[in-house]
Parts: sequence; structure tokens; C-alpha cells
Amino acid sequence: MSYLSAQEIESGVRRLASAYPEHCRLVTPPNASVEGRAIVGLEIGAGGETAIIIVGGLHAREWIPPDALLYLAADLLEARQAGLGLTYGGARIAAEEVAAIFERLTLVLVPCANPDGRVYRQTVDPDWRKNRGGSAADACVGADLNRNFDVAWDFRRTFAPDAVSASADPCHKYLYVGPEAASEPETRNVVWLFDQYPRAGWFIDVHGAVPAVFHNWGLDENQSTAPEQTFLNTAFDGQRGRAGDGAYAEFIDAGDEVELARLSHLMADEIRKVRDDDYAVSASFSLYATSGASDDYAYSRHRADASLGKVLGFVIECGHEFQPDWSEAEAVIREVGAGLSRFAADIAGRVPAGSGQGAVAF
Repeated sequence: MSYLSAQEIESGVRRLASAYPEHCRLVTPPNASVEGRAIVGLEIGAGGETAIIIVGGLHAREWIPPDALLYLAADLLEARQAGLGLTYGGARIAAEEVAAIFERLTLVLVPCANPDGRVYRQTVDPDWRKNRGGSAADACVGADLNRNFDVAWDFRRTFAPDAVSASADPCHKYLYVGPEAASEPETRNVVWLFDQYPRAGWFIDVHGAVPAVFHNWGLDENQSTAPEQTFLNTAFDGQRGRAGDGAYAEFIDAGDEVELARLSHLMADEIRKVRDDDYAVSASFSLYATSGASDDYAYSRHRADASLGKVLGFVIECGHEFQPDWSEAEAVIREVGAGLSRFAADIAGRVPAGSGQGAVAF
């Protein structure tokens, strides 16, 4: 076997929706990709209020995540249909835990959020990271979708000089943030998922390769004592992104930080059971400061608009290489499956039995 193409991933999603209509439904975000490709996902489980949104493939050169999410969907659906559990190496999800995921949760999986980038990296440039935004008249093409979300997006204003992993140069091969926040249709599709599932409480963006499990914030170091130090407060513009400077750190509710760390360690511990691989756990800022990232956008929404529900944001940076050989990729796919299925089982275990419409309080 080998890595799947963007078309194979789309076809696989559609086939699963057709093969398991009692357990899943096709999700069709409203925007085609820049080059007109459909972006599809699956809604797995009860269709109730308690939802987890999981996306992959925002960065095209990270080859494993789209395959991993498609295989996870297939594993869950096959196990539920047969009344079985899941086994990934030494990691095991019992049959009753799989059943609880389907009865009490809605999992929303979009395996390949950037199909144009995947096509381009498979046919032209294996190191391609961005989407294919822009026009034929543009000298350079593509935006980094994971710098395009509307949270501290204007890094030149919001961050200290040279303190953030972002670029305003359209010709930057990796980090161009786009002409404006959420300028790219692929980004807007992820935003649509949050709007479509307003009671989603968790968001996981699967990337490669560190390996690590990260959580909010990526804007700056976390702190829980100075609520005025927030991405919304323009008085701190120009001060964000520098570790240990004492000038600024991003406010986070102490309880949220505890829960983010607990769930991150839960995934890392389950991943370790697969083949004893250690995934580090920390806030995203420990890697480097980021603006406009998906996980921070997820958590920022309820702060920017108090009418919106709280969404805890995570990033799994899976494996040790962007494009390992297939035998290694298969092992990493099992790690992703183990970590994500354990995450879902934990959330399902906190929803009252028989309450597919229930919600977990933070």
C-alpha cells in the first residue's frame, strides 16, 4: 500500500457514508477548494450536541494526517457495525467504549482539508505546505492555512517584531498568512464547522511531525492571573510572542488549562501504548509563537463572542517525519487512531448514558 491521493480520500469518505448510513452521514462544507475540488467529511455517531471536530491535511507536505483520519473513521465504523473494540498495538478501546462513542457523541472528521495542496505535493513539489490560493496573474501562489484564521492574524500589529512564525510575504514558501483573515475557502470551511456544530466542545487539528500533543495557547505563554492580557486587548499590541519577558502572557482560565493538559496527556499516554513512542505534551507556544492558528482560533471564539460555546483546541503533531516510508506511516496511523479514539472514549464516558443529545460541562 501507499499514501492515498486527494481523490482517493474523497472517494473513501463518500464510500464510508454510503456503506454505514445508520452510523454516519456525509458532511459537505460549503466551499470548494481554490481549484474547485470538493472537501468532504463524516459526521459519526449520535448526531447530538456533544461534538468533537477533527481535521487533517491543512499542511500539504504532512502526508500522514489525511490517511490517518480516513482509517480512523473506517476503524470506528467497522468496529461499531461488528460490535467489537479497537486494538492498536498495546492500545485498546473496548467494544462498550466504541458503542458509547457512537451513542453519546458526534465526531466530525474532515480528513483532507487542503486537497489542492495535497495534489500539488504529490505531483509537483513534495515540500509544498500551503494551499493554492491566488490567481494565474500572481507572482507567487498559496497561503499557509494554519496562519489564516482570525485570531491575532495581523501579526505585524499584534506581535513583537520577529517574535512569531508567520510572514506577510506572498512568496514565502511556508508561512504566508494570506491577504486577510479567513481569506481562503479552506479556512472558511473549518470556521463553518464550528458554526454548524455550535455545541462542539473540542477541536483537534492533526499535523506532522514532532512528535507531540499541543494545546492552547500558541500566542504566548499561558497565565491565569491577569485577565486583561488577552489577544483582544490592543493595549498589548507589539508585545506578544516573546517567552519570559514579563511584559505579556496570554490569559487562560485555570480550569481550562488543567483540562487541556489532562486530555493531552491522555492522548500521549495512549499513543505510547502502540509502540512505546513518546509524544511531548505542552502548550503550543513551547514550539514557537503562532498567529492565526486553528487551535487558537477554536479557543478564541468564545472570548471574542460570549454567545459562542467554549471549544478546547489541540494539535497532534504525529510521527517523526513529514513523509516517512509506508511501513513507518502505518505505525504512525495506528498512533493517531489510538490517541483520538481514547480521547473520544473519555468524552463519551462523561456524557450521561442514554443522552445522545447531552453536553459535557467544562
